[in-house]
Amino acid sequence: MSVQPNVTARAPMSFFERYLTAWVALCIVVGIVLGQWLPALFKSIGAMEVAKVNLPVGLLIWVMIIPMLLKIDFSAMSQIRGHMRGIGVTLFINWLVKPFSMALLGYIFIRVLFAPLLPADQLDSYIGGLILLAAAPCTAMVFVWSRLTGGDPYFTLSQVAMNDLIMVFAFAPLVAFLLGVSSITVPWDTLVTSVVLYIVVPVIIAQVLRKLLLARGQASFDTVMDKIQPLSIAALLATLVLLFAFQGDAILRQPLVILLLAVPILIQVLFTSSLAYWLNRKLGEKHSVAGPSALIGASNFFELAVAAAISIFGFESGAALATVVGVLIEVPVMLLVVFVVNNSRDWYARG
Repeated sequence: MSVQPNVTARAPMSFFERYLTAWVALCIVVGIVLGQWLPALFKSIGAMEVAKVNLPVGLLIWVMIIPMLLKIDFSAMSQIRGHMRGIGVTLFINWLVKPFSMALLGYIFIRVLFAPLLPADQLDSYIGGLILLAAAPCTAMVFVWSRLTGGDPYFTLSQVAMNDLIMVFAFAPLVAFLLGVSSITVPWDTLVTSVVLYIVVPVIIAQVLRKLLLARGQASFDTVMDKIQPLSIAALLATLVLLFAFQGDAILRQPLVILLLAVPILIQVLFTSSLAYWLNRKLGEKHSVAGPSALIGASNFFELAVAAAISIFGFESGAALATVVGVLIEVPVMLLVVFVVNNSRDWYARG
């Protein structure tokens, strides 16, 4: 299969993507109101589990993830040799800097600085959610960020494909290690189940569908993607409504919790994106690679993080809330990084 670089050359952001933060904020309000109004209904939904997997949420997660994974062309990894420096920087950031720095920031802010302001029984769970968020590199939205910075489409495709492949094998061991270092015990069977359900199986399904759709032509593929992309966003919003319905009591008791959780996430995004951008400049990589490299290094596959948090810690956990905060601030923060990358081209060129 040939590489499809035009994936990044289409419309930069959809209506839903552009205002994702507003939709998430609306979901907070709707979810809390519905959770207080219809507690029995959401209790019933929360009880619909098989082997610790909530069936309604599992279905919604698949509807979320599979359209995004359809964009991934694993044959793009043949382009890796042409972008070795940028690939190396992004892999270094994604797998050796971001998860470990987030674990450290989680300890500093959640266990130390903000501990008096947060419920003591949820501190471990909050840190677990932050680690899950940082250990899942961005898969879909990075195509949007790359397009907005004039990024090299071949680099973006090859980097995302590489990250997805690594994630299949590295996500569970990395999360288990960092949770262990943070003194948080997580059952391995639950973690492995999450990887199989929310990474391995969706990747296989998406790649089979991709081959079938591309066999009918690129125009047919683009048409289908345009139709199913809103379903992905709708599933995300429905999942968020469910989450906030369960989180309503905790948020009403401590309304500052969302702001407090956003602080380490914001610091981590700004730190990792800056580091990736600077390293690419020091290594002499071109700007069209450095831009998406910085953005891939900073953004997260929050759909996977939300799903794993629900499976491992539960609907009402601080982990689930922490991953959702990542969704809430993703778009405005990443647009800020896009702005900086685009307005620093002259500085970058002088390097």
